[in-house]
Amino acid sequence: MLALVLLFGFLAGALIGLVVALGGVVVAVRGGRRSPARRWKGGALFTLGAAIGVYAWGMAHVGMAVLDAEDGGTDSSPLRPCRGKADAATVARVIDYQVSWVPLRFECHLTGGGSYATSTVPGYVNPIAWTFGIVGLVGIVSTSGTAERASRNPQDETSTIV
Repeated sequence: MLALVLLFGFLAGALIGLVVALGGVVVAVRGGRRSPARRWKGGALFTLGAAIGVYAWGMAHVGMAVLDAEDGGTDSSPLRPCRGKADAATVARVIDYQVSWVPLRFECHLTGGGSYATSTVPGYVNPIAWTFGIVGLVGIVSTSGTAERASRNPQDETSTIV
């Protein structure tokens, strides 16, 4: 069930990320002629869409690892996603797994306590998703007031009234 949630999350995230990023391009191109604040807002939307897409890409990796871990039969113990870079003695102690959503990762739990994160999620996914997400949100919030003021006051501030 978790694998389906992750894989459908990947599909939804990829679609939403694409729509938000393309919406950002449209806002920047159409509104950028009127005000630089609209260009910045479009760039912020594009960045936010990229963050959603990168996080969705990580969800696809975790979803595939969950499918691999849930696959029973020959060669299913210890869990295949847990066999990565860990030494053989540690891998032999794996009893279960868990998915962490923030940061996105696949964790293997050991007998006697403890766990370790696998290299299932590419190393660039979490830093890029969080950096782009924060930059995108800050950009949208900071340009919202500027774009609203510009739409209410269509006159250029440098023009003089005679």
